Amino acid sequence: MSLSAGTRLGPYEILAPIGAGGMGEVYKARDTRLDRVVAIKMVNPRFIERFEREARAIAALNHPNICALHDIGADYLVMEYIEGSPLKGPLPPEKALPVALQIAAALEAAHAKGITHRDLKPANILVSSTGIKLLDFGLAKLSRDSDGADTDATQTIAGTVLGTAAYMSPEQAAGKPADARSDIFSFGAVLYELLSGRRAFQGETQITTMAAILHKDPEPLQAPPNFAGIVTRCLRKSPGERFQSAAEVKAALEKTRYAESVPHAAPSIAVLPFVNMSADKEHEYFSDGLSEEIINALTKLPGLRVIARTSAFRFRGEQDLRKVGETLQVTNVLEGSVRRAGNRLRITAQLIKVADDSHLWSERYDRELTDIFAIQDDISSAIAAQLKISLTGVQPAAKRAVNPAAYEACLEGRHHLYKLNPSSMAKAVQCYERALAVDSDCALAYQGLAQYYAALTLLGLVDPREFLPKAKAAAQRALELDPAQADSHASLGVVSAFLEFDWTATEQHFRRALALNPAAPDGRLLYAVAYLRPMGRLGDALVELEHVLEQDPLAVLPRSEKAFTLLLLQRYDAAAESAQRALDIDPSHVLGLAVMAMVRSVQKRFEEAIAIAERSIQLQGRWSLPLVNLASVRALAGHVEQARALLAEIHELSGRNRVSTIALASIYANLNEKDPALEWLEKAVEQREPTAATAIRLSPVFDPLRSDPRYSVLLHKMNLA
Repeated sequence: MSLSAGTRLGPYEILAPIGAGGMGEVYKARDTRLDRVVAIKMVNPRFIERFEREARAIAALNHPNICALHDIGADYLVMEYIEGSPLKGPLPPEKALPVALQIAAALEAAHAKGITHRDLKPANILVSSTGIKLLDFGLAKLSRDSDGADTDATQTIAGTVLGTAAYMSPEQAAGKPADARSDIFSFGAVLYELLSGRRAFQGETQITTMAAILHKDPEPLQAPPNFAGIVTRCLRKSPGERFQSAAEVKAALEKTRYAESVPHAAPSIAVLPFVNMSADKEHEYFSDGLSEEIINALTKLPGLRVIARTSAFRFRGEQDLRKVGETLQVTNVLEGSVRRAGNRLRITAQLIKVADDSHLWSERYDRELTDIFAIQDDISSAIAAQLKISLTGVQPAAKRAVNPAAYEACLEGRHHLYKLNPSSMAKAVQCYERALAVDSDCALAYQGLAQYYAALTLLGLVDPREFLPKAKAAAQRALELDPAQADSHASLGVVSAFLEFDWTATEQHFRRALALNPAAPDGRLLYAVAYLRPMGRLGDALVELEHVLEQDPLAVLPRSEKAFTLLLLQRYDAAAESAQRALDIDPSHVLGLAVMAMVRSVQKRFEEAIAIAERSIQLQGRWSLPLVNLASVRALAGHVEQARALLAEIHELSGRNRVSTIALASIYANLNEKDPALEWLEKAVEQREPTAATAIRLSPVFDPLRSDPRYSVLLHKMNLA
């Protein structure tokens, strides 16, 4: 029965109703003894046991962000009255952060007492003038009762679904036991809504909402990557993949510095390729290599946003530094020159403030080639001093011996390797072998060989079963000589993923690579496409790809990979936008064209899709990837004869060049030919084709095959069942 104003409950006088919930009603009241305003929660007799347990849960807690319990009656709770309103988004990240920290602190306090809330949602979080208050422990689970026995504050039978549908964890939605990690999932859902203004999981009914929680990822947040990454990790389906405690979440939030995530707020720099002033113009590889080494050194400075090589080197010879700053969104540019005569070097470097073209610092170094690492460290320290970057906590670079001939050969090898075409890559391996001929313990050469073998595989130019073991051996030898080589760990991650299907080892290698060099865009790109996507963690993959593009905004490959990831998420308009941005940078990029054609096909815009696929052939020639793309589009458009003619051409090509088995399977699937599609998928797994894991697990092209028992066998073979 509802209480009217003036009703007395012992010393408490009811003033007005506040609201009603599942367990009862809440009133504003006055404590006549202490003359203070309180909130009284009247409990429905059906929930009296739950009421008693809620009282015990709140009584166990004393925290400024948790609503305090003042008193208890036979069927009511007396709590502090809070002038405030329920939490509501969207909020900008700088305002959401302190709110998130207070919620995390409240959860940390509750979990420390063995209490799991289990109904965390915006309606149970009040925003007041003094901060955040967490309310309503009516569904709380106490891990230990007073007698030491495990208890559940709701005393439910297994399989009962508890909580509010839009915010419950997957295990709650499935009626399974919940622990503190369930609150962390709900916290992620609350934080997602706080930042975006929309729910992470939406459905027309509770059933469809819970289905989304169990099987779908929310759309990526438009938030700073660090913040978005925390939310994404909270929302992982498996409890073991989330933060394991509220303390971990709070620590991650405390480390989040938005100045580092917002391009304009933090010091930022682009290192332009140093000008080769040597008599031998072929030595450009050396000046480029020095520029890249400086980039790598600068990435270790905390709080400095450093543009990656791919984007910075697009401005070779650019005189208008303001154009560089505006395009790359940086505040500073480093430029310089290298003059070499034998083993003597003259290196000049100057740091320029983009806003007014003022020279902040310049220096000239006349040294021997053996001093090259010391020069790089000196330049990094000078830049840190000029930009007022604290070096506290930065580990000094290890002393590195250098064989001048081997080092030079490695720089030349890397120069050729980055071009990613077969003839240039053949020159790269010759350079690395030359380096090892003069220094058999050159870790940099082994690292280069590992990247070379892995790159050949990823480009589809060689048999992975032959070349990935070579990549593994080279990377392992590199790490024996220099355990701090991040790129070698990334190469081992590629091997573990595509050759061995060892996903635990894959994650360990990539995490180690990112720990050694968090700002390495290549490592993050590989982590996204070789581990996160095959694991089905598409939201996490997008976060990593956004990190890459923040550092490398003009890089085409990660933008195309982002487009493909959005395609897998069925976010077709966003996928087309990302693919178009890649094509704006490089109109002939084969992956960007392929993704754009696939998106238009899915959208039933077949004329556009065919035109895009045909343009790809005009730009790239009649080789397997553009031909496969056109064949798939023709098949989806119902142009069966044209698709079969293209398929025959592709099979004829396979006698001379490697052709993607996954691509062949996709054509047969689009032609509704199930058996040959599955046969080619089986070959893709046997041959360790790099795209197999993601395609077989996630590509919508293969949806009609998923009910076939042979499909499940393929997932088992890749340890993805």
